[in-house]
Amino acid sequence: MKRLLTFIITVLTACGLLIIGSIHLQKNQHIQSDKILNLYNWGDYIDPQLIKKFERETGYHVNYETFDSNEAMFTKIKQGGTSYDLTVPSDYMIAKMKAAHLLIPLDKSKLHGLQNIDPRFMNLSFDPHNKYSIPYFWGTLGIIYNDKFIKPGTIQHWQQLWSPQYRNDIMLVDSARDIMGMSLISMGKSINTTNPATLEAAKQKLDKLSPNVKAIVSDEIKTDMAQNDAPLAVDWSGEASEMISDNPHLHYVVPSEGSNLWFDNLVIPKTAKHFKAIYAFLNFMLEPQNAAQNAEYVGYATPNKAALRLLPASVRNDKQFYPDLKTMNNLEVYKNLSPKDVELYNDLFLEFKMYNK
Repeated sequence: MKRLLTFIITVLTACGLLIIGSIHLQKNQHIQSDKILNLYNWGDYIDPQLIKKFERETGYHVNYETFDSNEAMFTKIKQGGTSYDLTVPSDYMIAKMKAAHLLIPLDKSKLHGLQNIDPRFMNLSFDPHNKYSIPYFWGTLGIIYNDKFIKPGTIQHWQQLWSPQYRNDIMLVDSARDIMGMSLISMGKSINTTNPATLEAAKQKLDKLSPNVKAIVSDEIKTDMAQNDAPLAVDWSGEASEMISDNPHLHYVVPSEGSNLWFDNLVIPKTAKHFKAIYAFLNFMLEPQNAAQNAEYVGYATPNKAALRLLPASVRNDKQFYPDLKTMNNLEVYKNLSPKDVELYNDLFLEFKMYNK
């Protein structure tokens, strides 16, 4: 009987210790889970050293996951299977996410350094009063050319791309809004037009560009331009910056008659859970020194005016990536179009692509 009693006491004691241990483990796991930031960003769109610095200074661990398009990011957030704390949509996608109730408003009382952002890049049409977003990077669509084949300064405008002298010379980025937009601007039209007749005319003009089109691709543009395999390309400013760093014969031009002005922005999706970590990271990235370091690594233009002053003069005075006021005034931000209008852009661009196969 004593042995049985001793056995029961031993079992109960062991069970008690297991319960206490389990509670302690759960508490530790909860504490650890609170020290996490789940960041959903474009690929290679932040200096890895900054993530390490943030983790070292704050004790938070950053889980970094990437996407390759705004649409893929939107779908993943909408499905809600992963608890992303921050993501980085482009301008028009913010309006779409807001309409779908996928964003959490910013608590600006917890933000420090928002005054460092250039006022020109705040309170824009896709997010009035920056209720949901903080500008992360900005850039343009333009023309990259190689001075081994093209005399410097001779390419300045979109219309010049239609010249017969550039037959089979031009690489185009695979983007409906951008290439349709390029054609629209060359016609003096808005990149946000939804007029079917105007869009059809823009597509017909693109068809006339076909003899000059070498390829319609994405990442291949960087390789071919860097290796002197193509004289001309239409691509984004950040991609151009990377190409130029690999090949000093390359130059980037934003046509003064107009182009796209785009913004990528930090937002809090509805899946967010770790709010202390979120605001710690936002404040960290608003610090001028960190924003400047990030801009040097990524190669895109920083909206942080305090950070801009810390960049080398050769960077902040480079009109290729920080255009003059006249050019800036002619740039347009993409609007979030209706599904029907997006489909029309995509269908017309697909017809153009099929014409160039």
